[in-house]
Order: sequence, then C-alpha cells, then structure tokens
Amino acid sequence: MEGKKNISDVSTAFNKALDVIGVSEPSIAEHIRGELENQRSQLKLIASENYASPAVLLAMGNWFSDKYAEGTPGHRFYAGCEFVDKVETLASEHAKDLFKANYAYVQPHSGIDANLVAYWSILAHRVEAPFLNSHEKRHVNDLTNADWETLRQSLGNQRMIGMSLDAGGHLTHGFRPNISGKLFDQRSYGVDPETEMLDYASINTLAQEFRPLVIVAGYSAYPRKVNFAKMREIADSIGATFMVDMAHFAGLVAGKVFVDDFDPVANAHIVTSTTHKSLRGPRGGIVLSNESEMSEFIDKGCPMVLGGPLANVMAAKAVAFAEALEPEFEVYANEIVKNASALAEGIQKRGGRLVTGGTENHLVLVDVRDFGLTGRQAESALEAAGVVVNRNSIPFDPNGAWYTSGIRLGTPALTTLGMGETEMNEVADIICSTLKATEPKATSSGENSKAQYKLSDEVRDNNRRRAGDLLSQNPLYPDLHLL
Repeated sequence: MEGKKNISDVSTAFNKALDVIGVSEPSIAEHIRGELENQRSQLKLIASENYASPAVLLAMGNWFSDKYAEGTPGHRFYAGCEFVDKVETLASEHAKDLFKANYAYVQPHSGIDANLVAYWSILAHRVEAPFLNSHEKRHVNDLTNADWETLRQSLGNQRMIGMSLDAGGHLTHGFRPNISGKLFDQRSYGVDPETEMLDYASINTLAQEFRPLVIVAGYSAYPRKVNFAKMREIADSIGATFMVDMAHFAGLVAGKVFVDDFDPVANAHIVTSTTHKSLRGPRGGIVLSNESEMSEFIDKGCPMVLGGPLANVMAAKAVAFAEALEPEFEVYANEIVKNASALAEGIQKRGGRLVTGGTENHLVLVDVRDFGLTGRQAESALEAAGVVVNRNSIPFDPNGAWYTSGIRLGTPALTTLGMGETEMNEVADIICSTLKATEPKATSSGENSKAQYKLSDEVRDNNRRRAGDLLSQNPLYPDLHLL
C-alpha cells in the first residue's frame, strides 16, 4: 500500500504530457500550466469543485477517448469493445460497492445527463411500458402513428415536484429554462420562512394536492441534511417515484456521513450524481438504484438520451471509486463536514448571518446583505482577495438570481489540501475582513451599484498574502513540479 501511494514520477508524467501537447499547440500547454498556477494561488471555496488525484486525471488522457461503444457491456452497437466492457464493468462494480446499490450506470457525461437518463427511465417504466403492454406491443416502433401520438402526449404531460431554486434547488429539477422544465409540469416546494429549513408537512400537502409522478430531492445550496426516509413516505403515499440528485453530497454518502434516513441510495427509487464535487472524481455522472425493475430502463440511457459513452472518463470514474473505497475516504468525508461547521462558526462569530443558522453538510450559505453588499459584489471582492466563491440566491432573495444576496462556500477542496478547523477559522477571518472592508460603488444616478464595488488595496493585498500563506502550508499536488 505504501508503494501504491508514494508515486515518485507524477512530475515526469505531466511534464512529458505537456511537452507532447506543446508540439501541436503551445498555447494550450501554457494555458494548462496557467490553470494549475491559478488553482495553487487561490483558496477554492466553490462547493461544487474539488481536486481530483493525479491518477484520476491521467486516466482521462488516453486512447480510450478514441473508442465508440454505444450500448452496454456485452451488448454494443460497435465491435472491438472488449476493454471498454472491462472498464465499464469495473466502474459499475466499484460504484455498487461504494454506495451499497444493486445497480449502477456509469455512462452519463454529466449531472444533467444523469438526470435526463433518470427522468426518461421513470417515464419509460411508469408511462411507456404500461402503454405498450395495454396495446400488446413490445416496442414503440410497433405502434401505429395514432397510438404513438397518444403515447407522446402522455409522456409530455407528467408532473414533478422539486426544491425551489431560491431555497437551494437546481435548474435540472424541473425549471423552465432547463430541458427538465420543458419535459414536466413542475411545482416547487420551498423552506419555512422563519427557519429556512425544509418543511416536510408542507411538502406532503403539495404532493397530495398536485399528485406528481416524480418527487425530486437534492440540492445545490441547502446547508442541511435531508430526511430521505420522510420524503420516500410522501412519495409512496401518492404512488410517486422518488428520485434523489445527490451530486453535491455524494462524497458524504460514500464516506458514510449520511446514513440511515439520510442515505439517499437506501431510500430512493433512483439516485443520480456527478462524480466530481465531494466525490473527488472526474467530471461525469452516474445513476444508481436498488429497484430491480428500474435497471432495464436505465440501461437504455443510450440511445434514449446519451450518445457514445466516454470510455476514458469511465476509466477515471473507476479509479475515483476505488480511491473512495479506501478507509481514508471516510476520514476525509467527515473532515469536510467538520471544516464546514468550523467555517460557519468562524463567520458567525465575526457577525455574518448564515442561511438556516449553520450547516450539517459540506456547504455554508452566507447572507451578505448585512455587509451592505450583493452576492455579485461579495464574489468579486473575495476573488480579488484570493478567495474563490460563487454568488448564490438565498430563500426569498430580493436581489434575484443574477446579483443575489448570498455567497455559497464549500469545504471539499480545502479539505483535500489537508486544511482543518484551525485553517477554517483563518479563512473565515479573511472572508469577513474582506467583506467588511468592501463598499458598493455609486452609479451615475447616485444609487448604490449592485455589481461594482470598492475595496482598499491594503486589505486586498494583505488578505491575498494570508490566503497565499495558507496555500503554501497546504500545497496543491505537492509531488507535482512543472518545468
């Protein structure tokens, strides 16, 4: 095991790769170097980002990229897929072991692809298959044009409920600008105006009145655990399919931070996720299920939604899942949550208001109105000070989704660097001192701008130095030295 982890030729591998790239397009090689330098010089607190291991990164850059492999292992539409089959099977087996799932589909290219596969699998299972059975047909191609039109209308006339955007939900959960919102008739459940937390009684009332086919849980900016057992009870009471998008917190599920009622895989009919974020793998998606009747429909992700799977990324997923199966990953997942709690406490004791008053997961949502700022101003000022965050809506946000009233902070990436609770207190001080020193600029009409800001050079430069000190003590890829 020691030899496995003590990789001495990481620098050689990446330098040689950059040399090869540079022969074809020198600018791209330089931009790759620049991105690493950029990531090494900023405190990354974007909750949806992390640092993949060198092994994961290298697994993506190989000749698997050249292979078409529509279909599933052993049932491809192309010949010559022997080793793609092995890679996909291994990735699927690792995912099943990691999440204690009976079935894992590792082909989706992204989170939205995973969600689309899940939605269409549910529609195929709940709407299309019963229709075919009632017409004694095996395939949609066997239907008459009139029957096909009837089925098409039924597929496009189903209902869904999901978490509202300003409460922390995601565009892919049925919102009109996204294809999911054009696919379903959607209604949103929100949070209690006082506690800013989910109100399960209210969700149940909405479900009983609206009677959706699908209930979606999961979030991109909700700093609390979700009781998936309660959500499953609501779904079962109306015969709905319960789907969870765990893209943000998959690492906390894999690391056994979220268990029992809070484990989505144990409670949902179907679960989707990205493989980066807290899971620390390559950018991609997965679909999981413990419901045996769902697998045959999920397996049809290609040609239903997807094109050719990315075998190189599936290889990287297999590596990431193998890494997450190591005991050290459980320690890491627990440290993510401890760090988020420490960061939240540090911000609160310096006067910052947090949505829901704290956190139980990997993210912290800060209401920046008390600093006299919009989320866009806070985001920009912090980046100037060496801290990368993203602006984010808060519940009932008066500034809308563009300017916002909040910023979202996440601890997965800094935890990967080895930072702990002491460092989180320093990060909180850098954030709050920057925000306290930032003011909105005045517009030409004399009103406060929602985008432009003023921050003294002294505060900016001092906090950049402090951020740099933290990063020098906890370097990114310490074994990697580019020439």
